Formats: sequence, C-alpha cells, structure tokens
Amino acid sequence: MITIFGSINIDLVCRTAHLPRPGETVPGSDYQLIAGGKGANQALAARRAGAAVRLVGAVGADDMAAIALSELNAAGTDLASVVTRGPTTGMAIITVDQHAENTIVLSPGANARLVASDLGEGRLGEGDTLLLQMEVPFAESLEAARRAKAAGARVMLSIAPFLPVERAALVDVDIILVNETEAGDLARHLGLPVGPDGAATVATLAEALQRTVIATLGADGAVAAHQGETIRVASLPVVPVDTTGAGDTFAGVTAALLDQGEPLSVAMQYAAVAGALACTREGAQPSFPLRGAIDEALAAVPSFP
Repeated sequence: MITIFGSINIDLVCRTAHLPRPGETVPGSDYQLIAGGKGANQALAARRAGAAVRLVGAVGADDMAAIALSELNAAGTDLASVVTRGPTTGMAIITVDQHAENTIVLSPGANARLVASDLGEGRLGEGDTLLLQMEVPFAESLEAARRAKAAGARVMLSIAPFLPVERAALVDVDIILVNETEAGDLARHLGLPVGPDGAATVATLAEALQRTVIATLGADGAVAAHQGETIRVASLPVVPVDTTGAGDTFAGVTAALLDQGEPLSVAMQYAAVAGALACTREGAQPSFPLRGAIDEALAAVPSFP
C-alpha cells in the first residue's frame, strides 16, 4: 500500500492571455475551484494508476473541504486519516496563460497543522511506500519518514515546491524526486557542481547523497541515477493545455508502479507518459489519467516494449 503524507488544497484557477507583471492587472476567465494540493494530487494519481492509497492530511472546517476531497472520494482513496484542523482548507491561487505556463500563490491553511502522529500506529510496514512533498511542515515529514523507515517501508520525497534541504534531512529517504530546475537548485544548495544537463546533475546528486535521484525533464521525459546506473525514459509528444499537476502525476504513478513490484525503469516510463497525458486537459486532478489510458498511450512510446 502507498501512504501519502501531505497537503490537501483547493486550486482557484483563472486563465489569461499572459501572466501579469508586477503591478499589472490583466483580464481573466471565469474562475474554477478544482481539488488540488501536492499530497492529494499524488494520492489521486497513484490511485488512478491502480494502487491502494491512503492519504494522511488535514482540511479546514469550511465549505472548501468537501470540494478538496471530492475527486479522491470518487476514486476510492482511503481518507480515514484525513483530519479537520483550523478554520480554512489550504488554497492555491493559480493563473494559467495561453502557453499553458502558470504562477501559483499558496495559502497553507490546515496543511500547516498536520503532524507525523496523524500517520497512526502500525499503519506502515515492510513493502509499503510513504510518499512525501514540501507543502506541510517539513519537520513533521521528516518524522513521518523516520517512522516509515523504521517500519521497513520505502520512503520517497518529492522536493516540490523547492526548499533548501540539508543532507542530514535525507537520511531516511530512499528516492528523491525533482524536476530539472529543482535538481540544479538542490546541487547548488549542497555545494555540488551543476552538470551541463539534467542527467549529469542527477548523477552528481545520487553519488553525493547515496540515494536514488529522479528528475523530470518536461517534454524530454525523465532521468534517474540508481545504484550507479543511469535510467532514461521518453515522454509522449502532446500539445500542452495546462501543465499544473504534471509533476505530481509523475510522482504518484512512479510510486504506484514501484508499489506493484515493477522495476524503476518501467515505473518511470509509465509515470512520464501519465505526466504528459495530464498536460492535455485543464486543471490538476481532473486531468490525471486512469491506468487504462496510460497503458494505451504507452504503445506510442518507441522505447517501451
């Protein structure tokens, strides 16, 4: 089983011709309220990829909570460990331009009150997977990682949105997930050289940290450094409509396929294709593909058997 310890948000989304410059007001579309949050996103992506998923998170005592959990409920995600803390559910205010680029302002709300003890006792064990992100208190995520590792579970950390992470904080992490920009930011923060491309930077990070490091590369797919081996996977050629949630899709689907016993190369290929498919529809959670759609799309990836 996969346990996601992370954020639950509402995404307030407005589309506009171009992203506003400082001090500029631009006309926008009617807004949409869409379930989001990196923890919830990754949980839904993993669930739609066929995994059994438990979400540990927090919502507020407001009308937004039901909307934030609606897609997860519909998918059959285990929400018994979602708690109500404080008056407001987390909210991301997202602007998307005509090129599918976005800006995001995040109000944490109840996510700031999530604690590691919300994992519960005895809920993680040998062969389970714990997936973490950076939208809840990091100290609590580190304690969750410690508990999971002690129980024999695999621990994955998506360093998004990027925050400087010290080496000591990664002692209980098995797999680090970043995008190409975050890989460079992490390397610079740790005093490591940034390579000429994502693969070189990932290899440097993996060697220095003695951890598996995976970087998404947008249209170029993804690359990993794993036990001295470099793994590259292709993406799926698509016309992007909205890139919001593509990275969360990759993380959730990677976790799902690993949890199902697939090797890392296969998990990454599924995840790269799923992330591409997620870019072809508006919004985060509504765009996450089902396992059948991923299977069908893989036929268009030459490198996949």
